[in-house]
Amino acid sequence: MRAVEEQKLAANSSSFKLHIDRCLGCRACEPVCPAGVQYGQLLETSRAELFVADEKRGFTHRLLRMALRHVWLHPARLRFAFAAARMFRDSGVARLLVRSGIPRLFSRRLEFALALLDSSSAISLDSDSDVDSLLQSATGPKLDKQPHASTMLFSGCVGEGLFSRVNRATARVLNVNGLRTTLPEGQVCCGALHAHAGDLEGACTLARRNIEAFDCSDDLPIITNAGGCGAMLATYGHLLASDPLFSERALRFTSRVRDVSQQLEGVTLKEGSGRQSESATYDASCHLLYGQHATGAPLKLLRAIRNLKLVPLEGSERCCGAAGIYNLLEPDMSQGVLKEKLSHVREAGADLLATGNPGCQMQIGAGATLAGIPLRVCHPIELLDESYRRAGFYGTANQ
Repeated sequence: MRAVEEQKLAANSSSFKLHIDRCLGCRACEPVCPAGVQYGQLLETSRAELFVADEKRGFTHRLLRMALRHVWLHPARLRFAFAAARMFRDSGVARLLVRSGIPRLFSRRLEFALALLDSSSAISLDSDSDVDSLLQSATGPKLDKQPHASTMLFSGCVGEGLFSRVNRATARVLNVNGLRTTLPEGQVCCGALHAHAGDLEGACTLARRNIEAFDCSDDLPIITNAGGCGAMLATYGHLLASDPLFSERALRFTSRVRDVSQQLEGVTLKEGSGRQSESATYDASCHLLYGQHATGAPLKLLRAIRNLKLVPLEGSERCCGAAGIYNLLEPDMSQGVLKEKLSHVREAGADLLATGNPGCQMQIGAGATLAGIPLRVCHPIELLDESYRRAGFYGTANQ
């Protein structure tokens, strides 16, 4: 990085591209660096150099560049893309293709992409079908203009596009614990994909839109349930530091961002109904752990479920290999990291794995499916939400 900055090495040199592309960007190096180097920020700056210096990269990179510029920056197009993806997923075609093994004949990358999409589906959290049907039908509390709201929810593009159930569960759990939430209009993608790919201009564009969307209140916490989104939102102050119109607003915005587990860490959580027959384990999202510094808070959510058998997962603090879309851009390296994670999952022997980021959820879920591991992957807030419904906090009507 320093050699490129000092113009001793070309930004489009094969050596620079190799090392910058292969880095997961998990930021696990930051907390152990004696000098306190903010490596994640340096990595994004370096990828921005590549983004500008080498526009004619491989097909996958060119496709990513096109999607970031012509889809992700346009909310209507992005909503349409996710609607099509949900339709394909919910029709069962993606799952059928993965089970058939046909995509593997063409490309293992295609097979894994289909497995990723399929793993974003809602899972059965309990063998009790009545409870499952209640959870599937629950949509409240409403996430629009809640009177006297005490928090503001950042829904996320992938979060709302493929994991809207987690957003609804987040609102219900917050509500049960005395925190009403609202969903500001006008919010867009957090910009993490752009930043990771080196398109800092696109990331800045999205950051400004989000700051304006959440500016209706300067004091309410901005709640996220996705480690990657939260870590990105928390860097807006750095991202827009040189913008005279947004630098101060970005710093105020950043100071309000916290993961749902961090927000609930400061309250006495209501205890949910217990689970008797299943064991669960927890895998930390890198950006939740190293970007937002949420260590024990997610585990507190799980411990609020009475009698939940929580088993440790060796290497839970290590990356699963998702890293945004690293799993599609660097499939061989990603699979090597995932293989190690899945070996520890097998050793843990848990029925359920909870993790606080949709990318991690899809990565581990897809890997488990293709490896034949009987594992269900969900968000910690989903487990707590289900336990609250069992405990009768929601009654018979949506709340």
